[in-house]
Amino acid sequence: MNQPLSGSGPLAGIRIADFSHVMAGPYASHLLRLMGAEVIKIEPKGGDGFRNYGADRRYDGMSPAFIAANAGKKSIALDLKDAADLQIARDVIARSDVVLENFRPGVMARLGLGYEAVCELRPDIIYCSVSGYGQEGPYRDWPAIDNIVQATSGMMMLSGEEGDPPVRVGFPIVDTLTGQTAAMAILGALMQREREGTGSKLDVSMFDASLAFMTSALTPFMVTGKPMNRMGNTGYSGLPTASLFTARDGRQVSLGVVQPPQFAALARAMGREDWLTDPHFATPDARRANFHAMHDELSAEFVKDSAASWEKRLSDAGIPCGMVRRVDEAADLAGATALIDIEIPGLPQESVRIPGAGYRVEGQAPVTLDAPPRLDADRDEILAWLAGECAA
Repeated sequence: MNQPLSGSGPLAGIRIADFSHVMAGPYASHLLRLMGAEVIKIEPKGGDGFRNYGADRRYDGMSPAFIAANAGKKSIALDLKDAADLQIARDVIARSDVVLENFRPGVMARLGLGYEAVCELRPDIIYCSVSGYGQEGPYRDWPAIDNIVQATSGMMMLSGEEGDPPVRVGFPIVDTLTGQTAAMAILGALMQREREGTGSKLDVSMFDASLAFMTSALTPFMVTGKPMNRMGNTGYSGLPTASLFTARDGRQVSLGVVQPPQFAALARAMGREDWLTDPHFATPDARRANFHAMHDELSAEFVKDSAASWEKRLSDAGIPCGMVRRVDEAADLAGATALIDIEIPGLPQESVRIPGAGYRVEGQAPVTLDAPPRLDADRDEILAWLAGECAA
């Protein structure tokens, strides 16, 4: 274990002592693992709570939610209140570049693993704490999970139509965006350490990360003092040509026409050049002012063909357009390297796929990952590694 597991990638040679659990923290280290970092997952004796997440007991110990953020890591189970196990954790930290944790603020310090204590083990450590509302301030002790922060950040009041009840984004978006934010913060700290030789203490809050993620909604309010209206399935532009329409087969199509040249192309593609000279529709401001009339005109055109036909026809003409798909249908569109194949012995279906990092690097081989670790699966290997280094 003196060398990273993959031996390749921009983070080859970087080791992460990962004390995090559930999704936000593990997703951060997952992204770094995809870049070649070695991740040692330090779990409680009962394991990460996500191991048994969900209602299907066939996946206990290796739930789909756990698989999503833990492939290719190593696992050791430790009771951090036990002196011997705590020393193992300290030994791992002393040989790591990054410590990642998402306990309640103050828990790591009470265990003797706070930032100052860890700096005594490695002065240039990068120490990243992920929490609901940050390590300081009046809300630091408030518990938080994804749907809570969707509520408190205002995110739930951005979806749906005006007057609708709050609408939760249908997947744990706060967890994953917080994980991305933490990974970005760690990458910046690694670059700073490379240049200056100094470590960093990073404070990543789910709430602050959500506000940053919602900049296109929050910043207009901060500038104008007016909160953004809820627009349902209409796009950010507020134009009726950036909205949702039902096709002949009952499937829906999302249209994204926001620029005048796109509108001209749409009018031509639909055989409705009359829209270009009609004063009710000819300009973006006119289309906003006559939103419902324009929407009705478009609706009457979309029912003339199937959703798939419209998607191809308009996309081929350079017009932003996409058929609304379920997640299982969307997976079929994934590019050749967008999904990673993993073999996980013992699952009902042992060959599974998970999403990659969401980008490709030209000339770099596709990422390959081992299965997520079973709880404490790498104890002997990790202890032998620590003993070897200590003896040296």
